[in-house]
Amino acid sequence: MPSEIIAIQFGQCGNQIGDAFWRALCTEHGIAPDGTLSQEEIIAHDLKRVFFYQADDAHYVPRAVLVDLEPRVINSIVNSEYRSLYNMENIFKAPQGGGAGNNWACGYGQGREAQEVLFEMLEREAENSDYLEGFMMCHSIAGGTGSGMGSYALEKISDRFPKKLVQTYSVFPVNKQGEASDVVVQPYNSILTLARLIEHPNCVVVLDNTALHRIASENAPTAPSASSFALINSLVSRIMCASTATLRFPGAMNTRLINLIAPLVAYPPMRFLQTDFSNRYEVYRL
Repeated sequence: MPSEIIAIQFGQCGNQIGDAFWRALCTEHGIAPDGTLSQEEIIAHDLKRVFFYQADDAHYVPRAVLVDLEPRVINSIVNSEYRSLYNMENIFKAPQGGGAGNNWACGYGQGREAQEVLFEMLEREAENSDYLEGFMMCHSIAGGTGSGMGSYALEKISDRFPKKLVQTYSVFPVNKQGEASDVVVQPYNSILTLARLIEHPNCVVVLDNTALHRIASENAPTAPSASSFALINSLVSRIMCASTATLRFPGAMNTRLINLIAPLVAYPPMRFLQTDFSNRYEVYRL
């Protein structure tokens, strides 16, 4: 029986790369933006249930929880063509809508205040799963929500789901030599989040924002900023799709998350993995 994985997306960065990931999964599995199977279903025996479940009306719904302390990115997702794909009960926006102000402590504190609502969503998704193997978290370690609230969630997931695996896709901040970050407290956010990443998840996939920006600038030097970010999100989604492909399609090896993690993380503190694959980007077209 295939295992199931619940995705958790924190903050602007986590929700943007998460949205790109779900769009890519829909394309790979022949799922239309409204969750129905398209006319040309790609593979009849793929394992959609790893990341999707079927609602009462038979359309596919992502096993995903979307969290942000300011509404802009989530509003853009729920107003996009994929608005019918997500379960709206699994979307959390802070009532104040002011965000965390790139402050780790603010995100952590608001995570504590919202823990009952957040874990009600996670426990509902867990109960809806037949064989839940673990959680996959998307976030940035440099901002406020992804770092602070993400850190709090990692601590509590370890307490509430001690036997489940946790894998994170963590975006590490841009670090150009000789240039300071626009966010003054970014080093503090990163260090405080790293302390939780060292302790709690089973595997951390490191996404180097510096390298991602370099790839985008090399392949789309004249592209506007929005297009560059779209290219970066697309690249990250391809990394995520490639690393989970053996879970989602029939095969003899690495058909479960533990089979992927165990050979790569031989010693628990050495859980930080770096990604790379050939032919990783396309020529940008205006």
